[in-house]
Amino acid sequence: MAKKNITFSDIAQYTGFSKTTISRYFNNPDSLTLENQQKIADALTALDYKENKVARILANGKTEFVGILIPNLYLHYYSQVLNQILSTYETYGYKFLVFVCNDKEETERQYIRELLAYQIEGMIVLSHTISSEELASYDIPIVTIEREDRYTCSVNTDNYMGGLQAASLLYKNGCDILIHVNADISPEVPAYGRIQGFQDICQEHGIPHELILTHLGSSYAEASGHILRIFEALAAKYEGKRKGVFMPNDTHANVLLNLLVRKYGTFPDDYRLVGFDNSPISSEAIIPTSTVGQQIDTLAREAMELLVLQMNERKKRRPVPLEQPIHKIIPPVLIRRETTR
Repeated sequence: MAKKNITFSDIAQYTGFSKTTISRYFNNPDSLTLENQQKIADALTALDYKENKVARILANGKTEFVGILIPNLYLHYYSQVLNQILSTYETYGYKFLVFVCNDKEETERQYIRELLAYQIEGMIVLSHTISSEELASYDIPIVTIEREDRYTCSVNTDNYMGGLQAASLLYKNGCDILIHVNADISPEVPAYGRIQGFQDICQEHGIPHELILTHLGSSYAEASGHILRIFEALAAKYEGKRKGVFMPNDTHANVLLNLLVRKYGTFPDDYRLVGFDNSPISSEAIIPTSTVGQQIDTLAREAMELLVLQMNERKKRRPVPLEQPIHKIIPPVLIRRETTR
């Protein structure tokens, strides 16, 4: 025989509470004493209650869904952040709807409309195409990670410190010229701090240096072509000099590393290399790569904590919105491997 679905009436009869009290347990448990919450929880176990998620969504409008907008999955950093965010399900019980935006502004707006149609309770945004002012206008809890964040809560790495760490390590390796490759980004983007930190160390110590600010493409093939041209130009321009190269992320650092090993059969002594992120590709590369480690697990955890804080406030009878966005900064950790001495 088919097993009977347990209803609120069954739980009320078992516990002696009213159906209204049972409903409050599911929708506003803080309105009950801890003792009564425990009695109902014990009854659910005894009755082998299986919650009807669809009915609950229809009843209170809370879907327990969080939207995620991510630029791409080709850069290892983004796939690592996504993996860490998804792992928070065990802690918070939120499910995730993920869209990969590929730097397309109108596509991203379409994705946001789709997410809102699913009645998401909040959103984590890593993509860069839409301003934080526009994101804030959607009037749902939002946390951004490593992007412009004037109007939204955010969690970012201390990119300036990371730039200082990378340039200092290359300087201590006796490099004749330091080079930093990055995109030509706005000072409002957290990653700009890497450029500023790199420059400040070079200027403080009078170190010859060069900035190469250019878009490296949106795929591995595009990045390989751009980085090959950069490598050939550096080899010709600084022949005979020890070149310390600070790449914008570990994926691109690995592309450069592969080009060097293919040409010379090993990592040449006239190069030093530092990446950024500490994604697995840096430690698992053919020659483990020095990197400025973002604490990706901490970034993801802090982002979810900050989002849950906002979502829980929205669920109160009289929610009090934040007066100002909260911005959390996570320190980086310099990791020395075989591409620096």
